[in-house]
Amino acid sequence: MIIDLHAHSVKSDDGRAKVQNYCQWIQSKNIPIDGFVLTEHRQFDDESDYSDLAKKFNLTILKGAEVETEYGHVLVFGVTPPLKREFDFSNIHLPLSDVIEACDKHEAIAIPCHPGRKRVGMAAHLEEFGTPEGVTVVEVYNGGSREDEDQIAQNMADELGYLGTGGSDAHIVSQIGKCATVFEEPIHSETDLVSALRSGKFTAKKLVSN
Repeated sequence: MIIDLHAHSVKSDDGRAKVQNYCQWIQSKNIPIDGFVLTEHRQFDDESDYSDLAKKFNLTILKGAEVETEYGHVLVFGVTPPLKREFDFSNIHLPLSDVIEACDKHEAIAIPCHPGRKRVGMAAHLEEFGTPEGVTVVEVYNGGSREDEDQIAQNMADELGYLGTGGSDAHIVSQIGKCATVFEEPIHSETDLVSALRSGKFTAKKLVSN
């Protein structure tokens, strides 16, 4: 099962895509993914229910979040009300250790995204802060990466023994599905997703060249 783990809708301050339009684009362009995860910036979108769209387009549509830490941006999957009470998702100075500890406590998972990117990627902060404890997976394919950013991410993952995921980081409709993650098991819920990510039974995949 192929899931794009990193996408933004109009719920994000810089997102310009409606979720329905993502679905229509995937269908019309035969994008080879089975679903996507909406990881809105500095928030978890409690309000939106995409179950009807998911059924109509035969897609898995899940929700996560993208938060900001001293190591750069981090995707959080498996968000629940108890997890939301552990830290302020809107805080742009979250300690990564706090995010990881909270995720471990509530059976969620935190994954540094676009780690090869300057300023907002994990690799840029290793020299200053050292290797963080608790990271097991990082995003190694990002649809918005430029130049050698993905290569930096892959080199870091290899050096530190991390598994890798892929996501488009889509902010407009035509970006969806550029990168994704291939799972061995079906993914139908956030619980399924976290379980699969913790199992390690997945591979990152680039579907469209940047």
